[in-house]
Amino acid sequence: MPSFNQLFAVLLLCAVRNSTAAPACRPLPKDVTSSESVGFGPGEFFEWPVATADPSTFIKEPVATASFVQEPVATADASTFAPIPVVSTDPSTFAPEPVISVDPTTPASKPVVTANPSVSSSKPTTTGGSGGSNNSSEPATFEANPTVGNGGSDFKDSARFRVYGASSTEAEEALAMLEGAYDCFIGKLGWRSSGLTFYDNDDTYYKTNFYTVGSLDGGAAGLQHSDMEAGFGYVEVLQEYLTNPQITVHEYGHVVHFHQRTWVNQANTGAWWETVANWFSDTYKTSDICAEARDKHGQSTSPTEIDLQKVIGDSFQVIVDGSTDSGNYYQAWPFLTYLTSNPDNFAGLGQDVIRQLMVQYPEDSNETPLHTLSRVYENATVAEIVGRYWAHMAYLDIGHPSAKEAFISQRDSLDFDNLESQGSGSYKVKADRQPRYMGSNIIPLTTSGDGKVEVKVECDAAFTATLAIHETSSGKVRYVSLVDGAASASVASGEEASLVVANTPAELINYDAFNLSDEVQNGLDYTVTITGGTAGGA
Repeated sequence: MPSFNQLFAVLLLCAVRNSTAAPACRPLPKDVTSSESVGFGPGEFFEWPVATADPSTFIKEPVATASFVQEPVATADASTFAPIPVVSTDPSTFAPEPVISVDPTTPASKPVVTANPSVSSSKPTTTGGSGGSNNSSEPATFEANPTVGNGGSDFKDSARFRVYGASSTEAEEALAMLEGAYDCFIGKLGWRSSGLTFYDNDDTYYKTNFYTVGSLDGGAAGLQHSDMEAGFGYVEVLQEYLTNPQITVHEYGHVVHFHQRTWVNQANTGAWWETVANWFSDTYKTSDICAEARDKHGQSTSPTEIDLQKVIGDSFQVIVDGSTDSGNYYQAWPFLTYLTSNPDNFAGLGQDVIRQLMVQYPEDSNETPLHTLSRVYENATVAEIVGRYWAHMAYLDIGHPSAKEAFISQRDSLDFDNLESQGSGSYKVKADRQPRYMGSNIIPLTTSGDGKVEVKVECDAAFTATLAIHETSSGKVRYVSLVDGAASASVASGEEASLVVANTPAELINYDAFNLSDEVQNGLDYTVTITGGTAGGA
């Protein structure tokens, strides 16, 4: 049970959230053309419409992981060098219901507090263990937890989950999917178990409850709740989406994230909860990381939900942007995939990096995940990592084969219109496409075949720029970093090139993605001169 001080903090937080400073979330209309978000953790944010892809339309192309030459990352001043989910534009393919999280004003049979609790520094970090399923203290079967949520007598159990109100067939399918997700993220990747209470005062493992319902407010397909009296997350999901991993595993991702504890009640991580949940579901559905867990529970690989129109077409936006109507925080998850697949072999990145962003998050610091990333990998700046990420996004070389297939299929429909010609090979970035904080411009170049392309970027602010050269027959990509704003590269017949310019200030900005400051929205105003080619779209 939480202490009196913990309960008081939760009640106080609720009072603050109901003030004019932090109005409560409200459900969106069923068609969901906008997003309204207030809150600092799971159960607070609304999903964008989700589309699925027809994999038969993908153009198959070999995918290769590129090596990245370690070169200085250029800025306008050489003295500041760094040390070195939609894959269809057809709205008819949109999933008919968005996924949203719980409205904190929703009544429940027992107190349900969706505002995030503070994490007491007095909690012993060892109580309850790490929560991994390879933990010797974890039992084969968890205890039932019927008082979390609405309970009921119509349910089906697996070792670690309970599904209420579903047919036997649907419940079994959902339970297999959830057990697979548990085996992947808790068992293999070592995340803290969703079976352990948030408060770390009880080492008993309890089942996570999923409630199948006929309707949800606001046209939601799924809702994640947090019972702060008991310290457990649980989920409500529409019956028709119970067996859809895009919905159910996404919501379970919120539950797991909540049980990691450190990002809870931190405003500057708020929008990132949805980024993490979509990374969680996409990784479960598509990645080799979870292949063994999927196979064990009879689950097949599913197509990616990557939204290229947003993550590439609007790549100029702040890297995680929670703005109403225009934000990218549901679609920004490929950045987390890049960190996880680590195609550039940065020490400290890889399969454990997202968990480390929580493990190494300083308690009650309210820093952004980018600040934490700067400590997870100490031998490079975040500016360098973000610059490399955007370079890899030029041809979806992020260790995600189905995302690469989606890119090849859709690339002709993507918006690369970032520059306007000034004549004589000179271009200027369009004012409304200037890269914001840690955003970028991806600029395809048109070359004449075999030959050399030279680029020179001029800007008064810090940036990272890279030439990406893609061999179309093999899928291999090589990268050339601009040094002092300039670089040249040979582009052979059968190759194509893109220039990528990212806004990567030397100093990280502590920002709330739901309330973007002028500082993070300040665009990178630059010019570029191209010799041996032209800028596509300009």
